[in-house]
Amino acid sequence: MSVNKTQATEHPVEDYLASLSDPIQQQDCYTLLNIMQTESGEAPMMWGDSMIGFGRYHYRYESGREGDFFRMGFSPRKGKLALYIMPGVNQFADLLNQLGKYKTGKSCLYIKSLVQVDTKTLRELIAAAWLEMAKRYP
Repeated sequence: MSVNKTQATEHPVEDYLASLSDPIQQQDCYTLLNIMQTESGEAPMMWGDSMIGFGRYHYRYESGREGDFFRMGFSPRKGKLALYIMPGVNQFADLLNQLGKYKTGKSCLYIKSLVQVDTKTLRELIAAAWLEMAKRYP
Protein backbone atom coordinates (compact mmCIF):
# COMPACT_ATOMS: atom_id res chain seq x y z
CA MET A 1 0.00 0.00 0.00
CA SER A 2 1.40 3.39 -0.93
CA VAL A 3 0.98 6.15 1.63
CA ASN A 4 -0.67 9.44 0.73
CA LYS A 5 2.05 12.09 0.96
CA THR A 6 -0.38 14.61 2.49
CA GLN A 7 -1.04 13.58 6.07
CA ALA A 8 -2.88 15.17 8.98
CA THR A 9 -0.60 17.11 11.33
CA GLU A 10 -0.84 18.53 14.83
CA HIS A 11 0.08 22.04 13.63
CA PRO A 12 -2.53 24.54 14.90
CA VAL A 13 -4.83 25.85 12.16
CA GLU A 14 -5.01 29.26 13.84
CA ASP A 15 -1.20 29.61 13.74
CA TYR A 16 -1.20 28.84 10.04
CA LEU A 17 -3.98 31.32 9.25
CA ALA A 18 -2.32 34.00 11.38
CA SER A 19 0.85 33.57 9.28
CA LEU A 20 -0.88 34.51 6.00
CA SER A 21 0.45 37.79 4.66
CA ASP A 22 -2.57 38.87 2.57
CA PRO A 23 -5.20 40.29 4.96
CA ILE A 24 -8.07 39.82 2.48
CA GLN A 25 -7.15 36.18 1.85
CA GLN A 26 -6.71 35.69 5.58
CA GLN A 27 -10.24 37.01 6.23
CA ASP A 28 -11.61 34.80 3.43
CA CYS A 29 -9.93 31.81 5.08
CA TYR A 30 -11.53 32.58 8.43
CA THR A 31 -14.91 32.81 6.68
CA LEU A 32 -14.33 29.46 4.94
CA LEU A 33 -13.17 27.95 8.22
CA ASN A 34 -16.44 29.04 9.85
CA ILE A 35 -18.63 27.80 6.98
CA MET A 36 -16.92 24.42 6.69
CA GLN A 37 -16.83 23.85 10.44
CA THR A 38 -20.52 24.74 10.74
CA GLU A 39 -21.62 22.57 7.80
CA SER A 40 -19.44 19.59 8.73
CA GLY A 41 -19.72 19.70 12.50
CA GLU A 42 -16.01 18.80 12.52
CA ALA A 43 -13.01 20.64 13.91
CA PRO A 44 -10.46 21.86 11.36
CA MET A 45 -7.13 20.09 11.07
CA MET A 46 -3.97 20.89 9.15
CA TRP A 47 -3.05 18.43 6.41
CA GLY A 48 0.49 18.88 5.17
CA ASP A 49 1.85 22.41 5.30
CA SER A 50 -1.04 24.36 3.84
CA MET A 51 -4.30 22.42 3.62
CA ILE A 52 -7.08 22.75 6.19
CA GLY A 53 -9.34 19.71 6.26
CA PHE A 54 -12.53 18.65 7.95
CA GLY A 55 -13.45 15.08 8.78
CA ARG A 56 -11.67 12.03 7.44
CA TYR A 57 -12.44 9.08 5.20
CA HIS A 58 -10.66 5.97 4.00
CA TYR A 59 -10.51 5.40 0.25
CA ARG A 60 -9.53 2.34 -1.76
CA TYR A 61 -9.09 2.40 -5.54
CA GLU A 62 -9.46 -0.59 -7.85
CA SER A 63 -5.70 -0.40 -8.36
CA GLY A 64 -5.27 -1.34 -4.71
CA ARG A 65 -4.06 2.09 -3.64
CA GLU A 66 -5.72 3.21 -0.43
CA GLY A 67 -5.35 5.83 2.24
CA ASP A 68 -7.00 8.42 4.43
CA PHE A 69 -7.85 11.99 3.52
CA PHE A 70 -10.09 14.81 4.66
CA ARG A 71 -13.74 14.85 3.56
CA MET A 72 -13.53 18.51 2.56
CA GLY A 73 -11.10 21.33 2.96
CA PHE A 74 -9.41 24.38 1.55
CA SER A 75 -6.03 25.93 1.05
CA PRO A 76 -4.90 29.49 0.42
CA ARG A 77 -2.76 29.54 -2.72
CA LYS A 78 -0.95 32.38 -4.42
CA GLY A 79 -3.70 34.68 -5.68
CA LYS A 80 -6.57 32.26 -5.05
CA LEU A 81 -8.30 29.90 -2.67
CA ALA A 82 -8.52 26.21 -3.48
CA LEU A 83 -11.59 24.49 -2.05
CA TYR A 84 -11.44 20.71 -2.06
CA ILE A 85 -14.87 19.35 -2.97
CA MET A 86 -13.99 15.68 -2.66
CA PRO A 87 -16.97 14.11 -4.45
CA GLY A 88 -16.07 16.25 -7.49
CA VAL A 89 -17.40 19.67 -8.44
CA ASN A 90 -19.17 18.75 -11.69
CA GLN A 91 -22.11 17.04 -10.01
CA PHE A 92 -23.05 20.36 -8.42
CA ALA A 93 -23.64 22.18 -11.72
CA ASP A 94 -26.89 23.82 -10.56
CA LEU A 95 -25.13 25.44 -7.61
CA LEU A 96 -22.07 26.33 -9.67
CA ASN A 97 -24.33 28.20 -12.10
CA GLN A 98 -25.42 30.45 -9.22
CA LEU A 99 -22.02 30.79 -7.55
CA GLY A 100 -20.28 33.64 -9.36
CA LYS A 101 -16.69 33.80 -10.59
CA TYR A 102 -14.61 30.61 -10.19
CA LYS A 103 -12.56 27.96 -11.98
CA THR A 104 -12.59 24.24 -11.41
CA GLY A 105 -10.45 21.14 -11.45
CA LYS A 106 -11.73 17.60 -10.86
CA SER A 107 -12.28 18.04 -7.12
CA CYS A 108 -11.11 21.64 -6.77
CA LEU A 109 -13.00 24.89 -6.84
CA TYR A 110 -10.70 27.88 -7.32
CA ILE A 111 -11.88 31.29 -6.15
CA LYS A 112 -9.81 34.48 -6.18
CA SER A 113 -11.81 36.05 -3.35
CA LEU A 114 -15.08 35.40 -1.61
CA VAL A 115 -16.37 38.80 -2.77
CA GLN A 116 -16.57 37.26 -6.27
CA VAL A 117 -19.01 34.53 -5.23
CA ASP A 118 -22.39 34.26 -3.55
CA THR A 119 -21.54 32.97 -0.07
CA LYS A 120 -25.05 31.57 0.49
CA THR A 121 -24.64 29.42 -2.64
CA LEU A 122 -21.11 28.49 -1.57
CA ARG A 123 -22.47 27.33 1.81
CA GLU A 124 -25.11 25.24 0.00
CA LEU A 125 -22.43 23.68 -2.20
CA ILE A 126 -20.25 22.85 0.80
CA ALA A 127 -23.21 21.31 2.65
CA ALA A 128 -24.21 19.25 -0.41
CA ALA A 129 -20.65 18.00 -0.90
CA TRP A 130 -20.41 17.03 2.79
CA LEU A 131 -23.66 15.05 2.54
CA GLU A 132 -22.47 13.32 -0.63
CA MET A 133 -19.25 12.24 1.09
CA ALA A 134 -21.31 10.89 4.01
CA LYS A 135 -23.34 8.78 1.54
CA ARG A 136 -20.24 7.45 -0.23
CA TYR A 137 -18.17 6.87 2.91
CA PRO A 138 -20.53 6.26 5.84
